[in-house]
Amino acid sequence: MPPFPEAAKSATGDSQLRHNLRKATHTIRDKRAGVVGELDDWSDLRAAGKAIKDRTLRHLDGYLEQLEEAVTAAGGRVHWAADADEANEIVTGLVLATGESDVVKVKSMATQEIELNEALAQAGITAYETDLAELIVQLSDDLPSHILVPAIHRNRAEIRDIFRDRMASWGVPAPDALSDDPRALAEAARVHLRERFLSTRVAISGANFAVADTGTMVVLESEGNGRMCLTLPETLISVVGIEKIVPTWADLEVFLQLLPRSSTGERMNPYTSTWSGVTPGDGPQEFHLVLLDNGRSDVLADEVGRQALRCIRCSACLNICPVYERTGGHAYGSVYPGPIGAILTPQLRGTASETEASLPYASSLCGACYEVCPVAIDIPEVLVHLREEVASSGGHRAEKAAMGAAGWVLDGERRLGAVQRATSAVRSLLPRRMPGPASAWTDTRDIPDIPAESFRSWWRREGAAGDGDGGAGEERDGREGGRR
Repeated sequence: MPPFPEAAKSATGDSQLRHNLRKATHTIRDKRAGVVGELDDWSDLRAAGKAIKDRTLRHLDGYLEQLEEAVTAAGGRVHWAADADEANEIVTGLVLATGESDVVKVKSMATQEIELNEALAQAGITAYETDLAELIVQLSDDLPSHILVPAIHRNRAEIRDIFRDRMASWGVPAPDALSDDPRALAEAARVHLRERFLSTRVAISGANFAVADTGTMVVLESEGNGRMCLTLPETLISVVGIEKIVPTWADLEVFLQLLPRSSTGERMNPYTSTWSGVTPGDGPQEFHLVLLDNGRSDVLADEVGRQALRCIRCSACLNICPVYERTGGHAYGSVYPGPIGAILTPQLRGTASETEASLPYASSLCGACYEVCPVAIDIPEVLVHLREEVASSGGHRAEKAAMGAAGWVLDGERRLGAVQRATSAVRSLLPRRMPGPASAWTDTRDIPDIPAESFRSWWRREGAAGDGDGGAGEERDGREGGRR
């Protein structure tokens, strides 16, 4: 994936993508504003969500142990994965142990983060996404571009063409006369997936929340496909980030109010599935929980950056962000796009590569993301914090070169004076618009007027002229026109 500026430039040149993003994000955020405005205690709920997450993160080790004990007591098995490779090895081994070569999947950002589908494919296992948007992305060999709506960059006509062209290769073709009506597209997906649900014996999920005191996993979704995956297969494997824990069901209740309103603009989530271990004779008879670190412990160690682990993946920050609206999610080079991705990805992966180092700069710092975040993550604060880290480690090549040149000029009085005189001498020749890659900066900004004389030169002249009348060291009081 290219660095953010290069990928963003490509995205902003796609008028259809910009139209799709603008329409979808404005629709979702308008719905959110309506349902949030109905609650007089929204600010109290937001503060409660923040407090619960902060308390949990402060005592995360204890809650993780409590979760493991509860899951084990309920008949499940817990596995610990330090990184993506270990998590993929664990899940692949569990699937191979069942003798199956196909799995169905509930939409899961954690499994996308570790690139589980690719790891399974290398082991001869085919993973079938069952979320409608994830299905669209998978059929088109595309990548998700939004946390909540992975195919937000596609319109109805594009989805119809994808179904017509690709569904047949997966066993159940789309109808020949398929239209771009949303109901027709949903029905085509339903028919396509039904056989998968009925015949596949292994399912893989993530979890929106994990309740520590009962060992309960919680998945929120809008289509019902998740519930099919969570109840029909014989074996269920859930890959869950260690930050997804909430201590109790009473804590969960707060987030079941915050998440639907902030994500889909709904008062209540359509499908909320919960399960604790194994229930004999009902649902999967083998349950595995893979607790994923993959850099989260490092994030937790950062006193400023750790607030990113509060994220409940609602996508409200994406829908309000002017940068995301124009670039789309692919420009971020990560499964986590938008403002939350700009602070989470560099912390999980580090900022050694140019892509990750550029992400903290993928923001106007307008603060809109903080205002809509249901758990009050101060994203602008973390962005500035990460920019400081990038700068202290050398920054980008172009930025490093520019700062080095500026430092050389500013470090010597004679050099600075020479540059000032030279710039003033050619000020009438300087363009009002910068050339080359820098031209985008002056599309919406004016280059400041360059004075005919520098302040130092003016001060030396005026100071010498004023020596007989109080000297250059005296200051004029602008309010009275006199001296003080």
